[in-house]
Amino acid sequence: MSLRIDQDHRRFREIVRGKIKQNLRKYITQGEMIGKKGKDAVSIPLPQIDIPHFRFGSKEAGGVGQGNGEPGDSLGQGDPQSGQGKAGEQGGEHILEVDVTMEELAEILGEELRLPRIEPKGAAKIVAKKDRYTGIRSTGPESLKHFRRTFKQALKRQIAMGSYDPKNPLIVPVREDKRYRSWKTVPLPQSNAVIIYMMDVSGSMGDEQKEIVRIESFWIDTWLRSQYEGIESRYIIHDALAKEVDRDTFFKTRESGGTMISSAYKLCAKLIEEKYSPSEWNIYPFHFSDGDNWSVDDTVTCIDLLKTKILPSVNLFCYGQVESPYGSGQFIKDLEEHFEDEPNLTTSEIKGKEAIMDSIKEFLGKGK
Repeated sequence: MSLRIDQDHRRFREIVRGKIKQNLRKYITQGEMIGKKGKDAVSIPLPQIDIPHFRFGSKEAGGVGQGNGEPGDSLGQGDPQSGQGKAGEQGGEHILEVDVTMEELAEILGEELRLPRIEPKGAAKIVAKKDRYTGIRSTGPESLKHFRRTFKQALKRQIAMGSYDPKNPLIVPVREDKRYRSWKTVPLPQSNAVIIYMMDVSGSMGDEQKEIVRIESFWIDTWLRSQYEGIESRYIIHDALAKEVDRDTFFKTRESGGTMISSAYKLCAKLIEEKYSPSEWNIYPFHFSDGDNWSVDDTVTCIDLLKTKILPSVNLFCYGQVESPYGSGQFIKDLEEHFEDEPNLTTSEIKGKEAIMDSIKEFLGKGK
């Protein structure tokens, strides 16, 4: 019975996984998963999956299945004419909400976008400790009792003593039969990573553009956290000036005024220099903007900061240009002109929510 249940559960999870992959682009576009995110899992509404179940009626209600019935009797309860609304010919849509762990979600994302596994650069510098179960012993706490091995030992003992009766297979373990899992503490190397999000919050970046950034950053986080044991996220907003903020402020700030992208790049370079040594950290800056900059001179400063300060220190620098009716879109052209052959800088034009999935592929498809 236990094996049958495990098989059914496994098959159901495979169905759920297939449904998520089938509708992944829709979920990314609409941001449904983000709104239902819990601590370690995401609650996902999946249409067209209905779990078979028993529905019990009221006691002594009579009818088919609860006494004698006649051909043609309704299987339901109550007056068949008492329903509300107009009859239709289409079947109803059954929606089931399931919880999917962030680890499963990242795996589905990687499979669907064919993302390569990331090999962290440099040696792992931070070592944690983890308890790993390595065998079985005859003493230990009850919480670690191995039930299968315990009953197996009890069965062997009763057969050896001649007290086992196949017609009445009662197995009663005694103290000597009990078996417990044993463990040892092993060092666990960790590769730490930091994601530095930068976003232009000048007047031309509206709510729609910020929502695109919010959705895309969720999926970037999901993938990168599946690749590293330890990860941090930092958030920088900028118009003519840059400042570091928390996550909520990053996505909700309403600003106006001009744009000086170099202010964000200077703050990013300062964070890396003071907090995140490239020999110990895998560093991922992501910058989102509509492509406007204050002047050609400031763009020249940005290019210099990238060449001398940022790119030599990071795994990958990603620039995402969100389409806006008010932005010129020039900055991505400047980056592509100066960094056409740069292996750890990648750019992406995000023309709307439908382009988020392709943008993630452009950013993370190099496996850096």
